[in-house]
Amino acid sequence: MATNDSTQTMPIEVCILTKDHDIKGTVHVSKLTKANRELTELLNDRERRFLAVTNAEIMGKNSSNAPRRYDFLEIHMDAIVIIHPATQVLFKETSKAQEDIARFRELRNKLSQTKPF
Repeated sequence: MATNDSTQTMPIEVCILTKDHDIKGTVHVSKLTKANRELTELLNDRERRFLAVTNAEIMGKNSSNAPRRYDFLEIHMDAIVIIHPATQVLFKETSKAQEDIARFRELRNKLSQTKPF
């Protein structure tokens, strides 16, 4: 990537999955990269050890707590399992969907602790 100058980069909203967290936020990618290759080039940059994310929202995978929000954070590149543009998400989760997911996870945890018949 040439420089970190805002004229050379553009923001992309992304969803990042790690082993323990789901993260939504914004990363800045090069405008000079071919379309649909921006994230790939960003992740394959051997000089980069951390990915800068702004306007980040972090949700623990097994947590029913509200997401934590950060203006800025850095994620170690080795921790990233999946990253994709948020615009590729087929549906947006509403707060009701978040509550349903939390209830489902709680029920699944309770069921996994019970003994079979």
